[in-house]
Formats: sequence, structure tokens, C-alpha cells
Amino acid sequence: MNIDAIKTKKQLQEAVYGFRASRIILTAFELGLFTALGNASLSAAQLAARIGAEPRACERLLNALCVLGLVKKSRSRFRNAKISRDHLAAGQPQFLAGLTHSASQWQSWNTLSEAVRRGTSVMDRKAGSGPEKRLQGFIAAMHERASTQAPRLVKLLDLSAVNRCLDIGAGSGAYAMALARAKKSIRVSAFDLPEVLPLTREYVRRDRLLERIDFVAGDFNRGGFGSGYDLVLLSAIVHMNDEEQNRRLVARAAASLNRGGQLVVQDFIMSRDRTRPAVGAVFALNMLVATAHGDSYTSSEIGSWMRAAGLNRIKKTSTPFDASLLIGRKP
Repeated sequence: MNIDAIKTKKQLQEAVYGFRASRIILTAFELGLFTALGNASLSAAQLAARIGAEPRACERLLNALCVLGLVKKSRSRFRNAKISRDHLAAGQPQFLAGLTHSASQWQSWNTLSEAVRRGTSVMDRKAGSGPEKRLQGFIAAMHERASTQAPRLVKLLDLSAVNRCLDIGAGSGAYAMALARAKKSIRVSAFDLPEVLPLTREYVRRDRLLERIDFVAGDFNRGGFGSGYDLVLLSAIVHMNDEEQNRRLVARAAASLNRGGQLVVQDFIMSRDRTRPAVGAVFALNMLVATAHGDSYTSSEIGSWMRAAGLNRIKKTSTPFDASLLIGRKP
């Protein structure tokens, strides 16, 4: 996500009204419009019948999508532009399944003003789509991002003495799978909530890695993680918690390591003034609207949790993407 400073009146107006394009795309996605169009050329009435919409309103939405270049119109018939066929129609290899999660984020970000007033999330979690659908959308969104980042992250790690790994909050298992592929002797335990692990298992099954990965059910804010690990990964986890929760989480993760083992934290690790990386500053607001006390943390904060857990040789490593790594070792 590119975030640039606003310097002109035009940029300010574009930023303010940018939500319109976002809402047009997300509404069409939620309605299944791009999938219903597929490779066909349909009238608004025909498409409206397919997606359960009112014909006139559907046509207005289609016209707006034409302005955005996502739909083409010829003689009152509409068809997907190539970018929509490739990325917005279900069933395609590059389908952006994670937009389901983006649509749910729209609801949470709408509460930002009140969240700032109160200092915590004010979301009504009973509203909107069911929890199962939200969970599937969230995991799909995380997989979309993680599946491209995980192999690049693993290349930054020292795996020479690593044979057992624990991926805490494994989600789709993208990082667990990348670790398993990196070295044949590595065995990975994917740890996540009981309701998440069936989704994790399915992603791992598709990649034919079931024999290399174990599945461990639990809540990372409660209980321990066992022992005997050479590397423990906390990828995109600490931003969900408050400082005290993270202090305890890092302590339990460190306790599960063998001597010489590594704890790897991947997240938007903020500068001292909390304005860089830019995406991390904005993401802190996402945590404000979506969680009770989540945040984007600085390297000194995360490092202090590691030192309190007895880890040393703590170093920060940059990545090719917005997140960074903070790695500590157990003496």
C-alpha cells in the first residue's frame, strides 16, 4: 500500500473522496458481479438477475465500474475488463480472495471517529456477515499476502541449526510451509485456534505438505507452547495485543526454545516517533478500530520484551516489504 504525504489541495480532495472508488469495487465484489460476468457480455438486467440486484441500480453500478476501467460497455451490454477477469472473478489463479476481508474492514473503519474518542474498538461484532465467513475472508486475505512474502522472509533467516520450528498464529500456514520447503530436515508445528486449524490444514493439503507439518490447537495468549524448538515465529501477531499480553507471549515463546534457538518477530516495526513505516502508522488505526488494545510497536518495545524473556543478540532485519524482523536468541 502506497501512502504519500498530501501536499496540494487536489491531493487533499482526492484523498477525501477516495472512499468512493473503494466502495464501488467492494460492493461489486460482494455482490459477485465480476464472477457472474465471467467471460460473458450481458445487459444490466441479465446481470442483475444473476446476482439478485435491482436492474436500474445494477446498471448505475456498472456504469461507475466502466469509469474505473474495470468493466467495458458496448451497446448497452457489459463485460469484464481483463484486470477484472484476472483478479476479481472467482476461480482464477490470481483471484483476490482477500477482498472479502477488505469489505469487512470497511465496516470497522467506519467506527474510527468513535474509536478515537473512546480509545478502543467499538465494533458491533454481531452485525454483518457470520463469524465463519469473516474468518474465511480474513485467512484468505492473510494467505494472499503471506504466500508471496513467506519464501522471501525465510531466505533472511539462519536455518543452519534449525530442525524444529513453531509458527504461532499460523493462519493459512504460508510461513510454516515456506519453512518446511526451505530445508528437508525441518519439522514445523502450526499453532492456531481450533476453528482456524481446519482452514490451515486445507491450505497445507493443497500444497502437499501434510507430512511435514503438525497442527497444534490453542490460544497464543493462554498456556504454553511445549519445548524443543530451534525457531519460533511470531508473524503479524504482536500488533493484535497490548504490551502486557505481548510481554507474556514473548516469554512463553522464548521458554519453548532450545538453547541457541531463535525467536523471530515479523511486524510493522515502528520508528521511535511512530511515523515510519507509513503503512505501520496507518495500520495502528486499523488495530484501534478492530481490537481492544492492539497497536504497531517500536523495535525498542519489542526488544524489551525479548530481553525480559532472557533473549540476547537481538537484531533488526529489513525485508523487501513493509514489515521488518526482530530476532532474539536464547543463550
